[in-house]
Amino acid sequence: MIVITETKALADLCQRMSTAEFVTVDTEFMREKTYWPKLCLVQLAGPDEAAIIDAMAPGLDLAPLMALMVDTNVLKVFHAARQDIEIFYHLSGKVPTPIFDTQVAAMVCGFGDSVSYETLATKLARARIDKSMRFTDWSRRPLSEKQLHYALSDVTHLRVAYERLQQQLDENGRSRWVDEEMATLTDPATYMPDPYEVWRRLKVRTTNPRFLFVLRELAAWRELTAQERDVPRNRVLRDEALLNIAAHAPKNDDELLRTRGLGQNGFSQSVKQAILAAIERGRDAEANGTIEFEEKPELPRGLAPVVDLLRVLLKMKCEAGDVAQRLVASGPDLELIAADDNADVPALHGWRREVFGADALALKHGQLALAVRGKSVKLVPLAERKAAAN
Repeated sequence: MIVITETKALADLCQRMSTAEFVTVDTEFMREKTYWPKLCLVQLAGPDEAAIIDAMAPGLDLAPLMALMVDTNVLKVFHAARQDIEIFYHLSGKVPTPIFDTQVAAMVCGFGDSVSYETLATKLARARIDKSMRFTDWSRRPLSEKQLHYALSDVTHLRVAYERLQQQLDENGRSRWVDEEMATLTDPATYMPDPYEVWRRLKVRTTNPRFLFVLRELAAWRELTAQERDVPRNRVLRDEALLNIAAHAPKNDDELLRTRGLGQNGFSQSVKQAILAAIERGRDAEANGTIEFEEKPELPRGLAPVVDLLRVLLKMKCEAGDVAQRLVASGPDLELIAADDNADVPALHGWRREVFGADALALKHGQLALAVRGKSVKLVPLAERKAAAN
């Protein structure tokens, strides 16, 4: 087993791997006490060798690794790539490219929703993964042989999984589907959330403009503060407290500390001033602008059964096409399609329209029917349905 702790050894490894058609990549990191993930290990495997890079080794310069990640001649293969890519983007300011995500490819190839690495290793590489190391503290040194073997297995079996998935994609002609999904993963905007948009992740039950403007400013302040201090958001202010402050919009220290759940928080004066300043910015923004709030649209009366039919169609088409339902359309997407032929949802664009969207619209407009034949559901063109009735 190769464990890289020196820059020269890392540069030599990356030079060798730069001649490979692809390398498999995984990371081990800790994030419980920080905003940004703390990189602990990077595992790399080419067709002929595999190694572990100790990212915490004193004096180790990761520049050769970052250069390999953006080498367009080498495909980088990940499983469930988003968090790994976020780490590389945060450290280098660049997104690894080109990439291949085996979890996405597996969903396209009929392995179900969000298939795990362990499942792929078992089904495609005939390997068994020891899960006992999954919750290890990767920041502690020294690491045991068992920990290192577990970490390395995340990229060695991934080689076989990638090769077999790529072969299946070549056979079923779905490589283009995976390429469309990779466009989102390689977009830097995916890893640069706008602090003034993070409020939308919170569970908001009102459309009161003042509340929304104040909440937006408070959430942005919390996000930027968490980034600056490198602590989790809830270490700055919990979601419940954030919502309570936005609801009451206190104007001074006393009113702020009387807000439910805040009296014992022991905020410093500077934090209290920052919160009150954010509230004031929210009030000013309300007076000078508008804010968009995406409410879940209510279905027009009578459309609920249409959504149910679309749900049956989705299941049928995905089973027939051997593709994960989650990748094609969500429940809210089906509701939007039921209400609007031109709904801006992925299911009505690209390969998803070919698999499901076009037939969904045809079913909605009575051009297709669903029928039970034997033990399965079939699509029946309306002309065929009329002929059968006659």
